Amino acid sequence: MDAIRAEGLVKMFDGFTAVDRISFAVEEGELFGLLGPNGAGKTTTINMLATLLRPTAGTALVAGVDVARDRDAVRRAIGIVFQEPALDGRLTGRENLEFHTMMYGLGKAERRRRIDEVLALVELTDKASTPVDKYSGGMKRRLEIARGLTHRPKVLFLDEPTLGLDAQTRRHIWDYVRKLNKDAGVTIILTTHYMEEADFLCDRVAIMDHGRFVALDTPSRLKDILGGDVVSLELEGDATAFRDAVGRLDWIKRAKLHEDVLSLTMEKGERRIAELVMMAQQHGVAVACVNLHKPSLEDVFLHFTGRPIREQEAGPSERNRAMIMHQRRRAA
Repeated sequence: MDAIRAEGLVKMFDGFTAVDRISFAVEEGELFGLLGPNGAGKTTTINMLATLLRPTAGTALVAGVDVARDRDAVRRAIGIVFQEPALDGRLTGRENLEFHTMMYGLGKAERRRRIDEVLALVELTDKASTPVDKYSGGMKRRLEIARGLTHRPKVLFLDEPTLGLDAQTRRHIWDYVRKLNKDAGVTIILTTHYMEEADFLCDRVAIMDHGRFVALDTPSRLKDILGGDVVSLELEGDATAFRDAVGRLDWIKRAKLHEDVLSLTMEKGERRIAELVMMAQQHGVAVACVNLHKPSLEDVFLHFTGRPIREQEAGPSERNRAMIMHQRRRAA
């Protein structure tokens, strides 16, 4: 049985379509990623699956339960870690977990056993009696993940789990997430706008843009779509004629010009750089910088949308955030 199945899922806010008819399934035990810029519809999708927002149209089953017809059963089957911090800094780590397990009706002995288990899992046993205000950002994130696991959910939702963390702490969180998925067998669906995070963690990735899926497959297959090395040229001058000339070459598979950067896909790119620089000069264009790399999910996003994901990394507008929080309160 699929852990998650969505068909034609739609969410609208006052005429604005945040999620536009998406359909997908997540297998039990899979680590599935929603990748895209902020505002693409990732968090809205998570909130619908977690019963915090009611779908405008379409259906979704989580752990075999319809999210619209039996929200309580869905909530018993899931854990969720929100983008926004949701810990009480005045309480200790253990007290935060104790409060959460009481809400799920666990008995005293089982609460103690489960709290000890999840604290050990995220390596916070020695900090259990420390007030959360004294935790580092990475420790707080690990505690939030632990909290989401205390009632043994079948599905764990992680919404931007490493947002705002430094690179080293982010990699540590990745290791914990992988451990949860592989060792504990928890189905995980996460949202992220970090390309390397989706590539490192996810079995499959759905790339979202403007509320729709533009691609869905394993990271390796998505990158194989481009079929070669990617050479990026940072140009000075009007590069339109140069782009058109390069695009007609037999050995160029794909040419994308975005502002002053021309991205070219080809085989054995390292052998072609000198020729490309000479061609640019012939067209009156100076090459300020050259970058050669294997295809990344960033390149895949550029291929499908015509722009890099980092253009839209700014956070969601206050209006959108307010709408989501309003809908959450109504759904609670």
